Amino acid sequence: MIGRHLRDGAAPLVDLVYPPRCPACGDATGEHGGLCQECWGGLVIPGDPSCSLCQRPFGEGTPDREQVCAPCLGRKPIHDGIAAGTLYTDVSRKLVLGFKHGRKIGLAPLLARLIAARVPPGPVDRVIVPVPLHRWRLWTRGFNQATLLGRELERSGRGRLLVDALERTRATPSLGGMGAKARAKVLGGAIRVRAPMVAQL
Repeated sequence: MIGRHLRDGAAPLVDLVYPPRCPACGDATGEHGGLCQECWGGLVIPGDPSCSLCQRPFGEGTPDREQVCAPCLGRKPIHDGIAAGTLYTDVSRKLVLGFKHGRKIGLAPLLARLIAARVPPGPVDRVIVPVPLHRWRLWTRGFNQATLLGRELERSGRGRLLVDALERTRATPSLGGMGAKARAKVLGGAIRVRAPMVAQL
């Protein structure tokens, strides 16, 4: 509680020295950690009507909430559902790339809030498992963005974080620009569950 009062009390001074800026466009904002009005408007939050399996949005006027999109009908997903914080727009792209490659780790709370809004508070047995980086990439980048998001989601009550549940068996090239088949080929066998963690997953 004391830490919160100190933080709130120091906020005006911090804002004076470091005026809050939108992390997507750089324009002034009302407080740190938020987007400007225009960039908020550039985010597209998934909603109904959408595919009941993957949340891919349908066009307007689709009445059946249990409809499944064509890709999922062609090949049923092996997951129980996807909760996307936002669709991939120009604004969300800037946020993701800034967070992942621009070392803007302060974006983790904002991005996690977008995800948490689409995920109901977790049951006791829900676990959050971040995808690991290879040790050399972790060393050069300095952080794993998936772990940072996982910590924020755990704090919001969306599950229990298991940081070391998975391990990379080998380094893989960047997946940027690759299609689904190419990504699957590159990642095949590159990630596995660590033996001591099998019982917890």
